[in-house]
This record gives sequence, C-alpha cells and structure tokens, in this order.
Amino acid sequence: MDLIRHLRFFVAVAEEQHFGRAADRLGITQPPVSAGLRRLEETLGVTLIDRSRRGADLTPAGRELLPRARVMVRDADRFVAEAARLGAGTGQRRIALCDALGSAVAAACAAALSTDDDGAPLTLSAGASPQLARAVAEDLLDAAVVEHPVLAHGAPSGPVIALPRDFLVPAGFRSPRLRDLSALAVALPPRAANPPAADLLLDRLTARGITSAVLIAETESAAHAAVAAGLAFTPVTAGTAVPDGTARRPATDFPLRVTVLGRRDHPDTARLESVLWRLSR
Repeated sequence: MDLIRHLRFFVAVAEEQHFGRAADRLGITQPPVSAGLRRLEETLGVTLIDRSRRGADLTPAGRELLPRARVMVRDADRFVAEAARLGAGTGQRRIALCDALGSAVAAACAAALSTDDDGAPLTLSAGASPQLARAVAEDLLDAAVVEHPVLAHGAPSGPVIALPRDFLVPAGFRSPRLRDLSALAVALPPRAANPPAADLLLDRLTARGITSAVLIAETESAAHAAVAAGLAFTPVTAGTAVPDGTARRPATDFPLRVTVLGRRDHPDTARLESVLWRLSR
C-alpha cells in the first residue's frame, strides 16, 4: 500500500467532510478515494471516518490521527522537493504557475523565464493556487503566480494584477445582453481549485444578472469543448485562441486577478510581474 497516497485521501476527506469534494480537490474520481480510505482503515485496524448521508465525519480515532497524517504528508512533499533540488544542484529556480492562468498567459510567463544570466536550471510546475501558495510559504517553491484571492499562508506577495478576460461563447450565441448567458451553463474548474476566487466570480456573475448553473470542467480543453457543443460559456484570458465552434464576447467586469508569491528579491519574481503587467494593459 502507498501509505502517503492513502494518507492524502484521509486528510482530504477529513478536511472537506465529503468524499465528492475530496475527490475534486485531489483531481481524481470518487471511487478510488473511497476504496483507498477503506484500505487504509483496514491496514491500520481503526475506523477513521464515519460515513453517512450527510457526508463524512471524523471518528475519535480519526480526530487523534489527523494532525499526524498532515505532518507525514507535508514531510513527504518536502522530502521530494529537497531531493529534486539536490539532484539538480545548487541554484535551481523553482517556479510554478497556477492552472487558472490558461495556456496563453502561462506560455507568456514561461517565455519570460527562459533566459537567466546565471544559467541556473529551471524547474517549472503547475497546480491549484492554494497548493502553490502553501508550497511557497514552506520554501518548496521560489515563486508562483497564483489567482487572487488565495490563502497565502504567510508567503510574501506582490501587487494584485488584473488580466483582461473575455467570455468564450458558442458560435451561434448572438444576444448582446449579458443576462442572456443564463440560458447556458458556465464551465468552471472545481471550486476546490481555489474556493475564494470561485465564490467571488459566481457572486459577480449573479450581480450582473447571470444566474447560470455551474458545469464542472476539470481542464481548459474540457471547458472549451462544452462551449463548442453549445452547452456553456466560460471566461478566458485575452489572447486565448478561439477554438472552432466558439466566439468571443467582452467581459470587461470579470478580470482574472493574479499575484506573484515569493521572495521580492528573487529575479524570477520581477520577470513574472513584468510580463503580467504587460498583459494587463
């Protein structure tokens, strides 16, 4: 049994108090989470979670073991990151870009990182904003571009930069009124990817009279496919290619707000902020 993997399942279910939300947070489907947690309980010989129609509640044993499980998962992440740093030698640049950026903005940021006067090796990764913020705070990353707002866990942060966005709509959608988007679902990442930002976007949509149901899209391509099929609309950063079967319409009141977390004296922090400011104009 992969102990650390199964402990991740336990921590996610315990914190989300729901198997479905835990699966969304982990980026997998629910059955492996349920089966993995059951296997962990059988191996340990204790029941960690009480399963009910209301969700998932910690047992007394689960409450006692959860803090230790969190420490073990965090230590495992640190161990892997430190091993990667040692394997790459000193001076490694550890940078991450949040999934919310989309392919066009992520490519622009990556291009800005491609040159380094010192020739230090670059490790570039991606992930959900909350996980990247925690990694910066725990010195597992040197810098990360994250969606705002996000819980920074004390990581140094820079200015909030607003990147213009459009709505990607089905090619046949012609109504000039924003509220008519309510006839379509809105394709968004799982809320667990960054709850504060997800809630803020939905609040802003509602304030503008857009009351669409949410269609969960795990990836950018899944969101675009839902739009092309005429099922949904989705916010995209300006400059994103327009796929077949879709069209753009301005969404000036719905910018993507981002910030760079990391040491303010790190050269890659300045590189990332420079390209983001350029894209914001």
